[in-house]
Amino acid sequence: MIYISHSEDDTGNLGRSLGKALISGVTVLLYGDLGSGKTVLVRGVCEFFGISGVRSPSFTLINEYETKSGNYIIHADLYRLDPESVYAIGLEEYAGADDTILFVEWPERWENPPSDNVIKVYFQALNENEREIKIFADGLKAQEVLNSL
Repeated sequence: MIYISHSEDDTGNLGRSLGKALISGVTVLLYGDLGSGKTVLVRGVCEFFGISGVRSPSFTLINEYETKSGNYIIHADLYRLDPESVYAIGLEEYAGADDTILFVEWPERWENPPSDNVIKVYFQALNENEREIKIFADGLKAQEVLNSL
């Protein structure tokens, strides 16, 4: 799936649509340069679940949000980490968990990210305001999500 976002609002709207389709146990890997819209997309997902105050986990590394149903949205940012440090923060515990949706920014730093039930989102700036957002799914749960968008 390819989506052209013309603004932060468009990217947030895509996030809300994604939130409506997402199911627990799916990992979302977010690829793109700094400022490309990764956190804006996660913020939109969280807004769908009634969660506000979502910020980039650039310094905290992992932000954990609980939904009203008692499930979790985990948002990790690996930009400042080397592969050994990524292993130490324990993302494997979140990936595929029945009560969790895991978002990972800068997944290229994760040596062994999950390969099943994964949605890969690639952000590319077309100009100052526009982004091309490509979304791919690996695994049955992830494909179910993509088909629901």
